[in-house]
Amino acid sequence: MPAAEHPEHPETTEDLAGRAERALLGRPASMGRREVSEGAGVEPATARRFWHAMGFQNVEDDDAMFTEADLQALKRVATLIHDGQVTEELALGMTRAFARTSDRLAVWQTQLVAESLTSPFSEELEGRDSRSAPEPRIAADAATLLADIADDIEPLLVYVWRRHLTNAIARMLADADPAVRQDPSAPYRVVGFADLVSFTSFVRRMSERQLARLVQRFELLASDVITEHGGRVIKTVGDEVLFVHKEVAGAAAIALDLVDAMAEDELLPPVRVGLAHGRVVSRLGDVFGLTVNKASRITAVTPSGKVYVDDDMARGLGEVSGFTATEQRRRMLRGIGVLTLHELQRAPGGRGQASRTDPA
Repeated sequence: MPAAEHPEHPETTEDLAGRAERALLGRPASMGRREVSEGAGVEPATARRFWHAMGFQNVEDDDAMFTEADLQALKRVATLIHDGQVTEELALGMTRAFARTSDRLAVWQTQLVAESLTSPFSEELEGRDSRSAPEPRIAADAATLLADIADDIEPLLVYVWRRHLTNAIARMLADADPAVRQDPSAPYRVVGFADLVSFTSFVRRMSERQLARLVQRFELLASDVITEHGGRVIKTVGDEVLFVHKEVAGAAAIALDLVDAMAEDELLPPVRVGLAHGRVVSRLGDVFGLTVNKASRITAVTPSGKVYVDDDMARGLGEVSGFTATEQRRRMLRGIGVLTLHELQRAPGGRGQASRTDPA
């Protein structure tokens, strides 16, 4: 029951946090690190490394910071290592991957729930800029709701992870196929950056909550467009989104649809998109290399509401119907050199579409 329903006996922050911990982790923390490592049959130093890999701060060996859930998790990892299915370094690497992703996921979800419980008119009623953090009552209700529904949404989390793991395996196998005749450590991709124009001026005129809504709206629209055409969102950073696609047609469709989607949205400023085609290095869920840098520099010189592409992308589009790439003047791009850029447009009467069968 939400904390707000018991005004005569309000719970403290510590009470609420403890209740959420018990709902999510089971028994309260009662074991020290030494006890957990002994129970799992691993050295204390190994337990410490996994605790750090999960993204948590150091604790003393005898501090009662751990629950039965911590012990069972460490036991499972220890069994994998003992049975020779994975090395300790691989297990640590996978733990870090889970931890970094889960940290962002948890923060994202708590903010979404808190925002869903906040009146859209609270800012006007209060007569002041709203804080990015929720009011105490909203935070308490959000904590209660999240703890209550965790068991129901956990299967969805596992299902989504398995779906994405399936796609990642398919991409890995396709990139490693000898018939492709390319270096699997640096496969060919189209890299795109979409950048909101005049974002800084928008920030100056907005409260923190309004800014959060704008960024959330941008991420939502951009993600929908990118995934609709079979692309992958690599990351978003406020006013910018980085995406990749295996096919030039798919990337072109994404870029033009992003421009249209932002132009039709009353909340968002216009967007500009830069695309480059070439080899990329993929690491830790991110992409690196000259092609990524090139796409970023192209975006920086692209006019508002336009899409500019490099020579390789323009040549690839020459074999694809539904698009035109009009040569622009040569530009000096910092750290890249002199490039001939091309403005991407839809061919008259056509809307180029991506292939939806090949994961990016």
